[in-house]
Amino acid sequence: MTAPGTGRTFVIGDIHGERVLLETLLGAMPFIAPDDTLVFLGDYIDRGPDSRGVVEVLRRLPEKTVGKLVLLRGNHEDALLGEITERNGAFLMPSGNGVASTFHSFTDEAPPADGAMVSAENFMRYLDPSKWLPPAVIAWMEALPLWYRDQHATYVHAGLEGEGAVWNLPEASSTKSLLWQREQDFFLEYAGPPLVFGHTLTSDLPPEEKRTTPWTRGPLIGLDTGAGKGGPLSCLELPSRTIRQVFPDGDRTEFSI
Repeated sequence: MTAPGTGRTFVIGDIHGERVLLETLLGAMPFIAPDDTLVFLGDYIDRGPDSRGVVEVLRRLPEKTVGKLVLLRGNHEDALLGEITERNGAFLMPSGNGVASTFHSFTDEAPPADGAMVSAENFMRYLDPSKWLPPAVIAWMEALPLWYRDQHATYVHAGLEGEGAVWNLPEASSTKSLLWQREQDFFLEYAGPPLVFGHTLTSDLPPEEKRTTPWTRGPLIGLDTGAGKGGPLSCLELPSRTIRQVFPDGDRTEFSI
């Protein structure tokens, strides 16, 4: 999806159920004018405590801003939709995926005291997300686009399809690549137009080091700074390359990259 424009673009990284961080970050941003754009890179759900709240905030945003809104699909939204059609439990069962947190958020069920992902009496219900995700939320997730481009950059959740130094444009990339790709070649050798992505923790990007700041190399900017895993939520403003971050302890920071 491509759009012309002359305003600023604000890009927000993976949120992962952290409603408080999202609301704090939105409150810390400057006024969004009609020619500005808000781009969200996907992964709104799982791991954090309030996936339902995050989805509700995002679905209400058109009523609260005059700017253009672009909400991309992340691999977590896509995988949950896949569990509705396939129902094989492959994404639901690994605890690290954090889907149980989304289940408890949407159902108001308390997590089991014994540390299990879900209680025994809720287990079969958990395995069928169509039983606990509202139909309107399912339809909203299904409508999320896979990529966006404006005058400042191209925006995808994870990456592009290709290898070495040759990478397709998003419109010529597979859905799997756009949502799941973590190829080292991409991070080290991509030399195409400016591209902003999430999905991979910035601390896992080369060279791997303990960081909670966005990652940059040439035309690439990575924005998954660990929300949902104890890290901050980050926003990139273009073309100024200003970064705004909010942290779980309430701290905020602003700097340029």
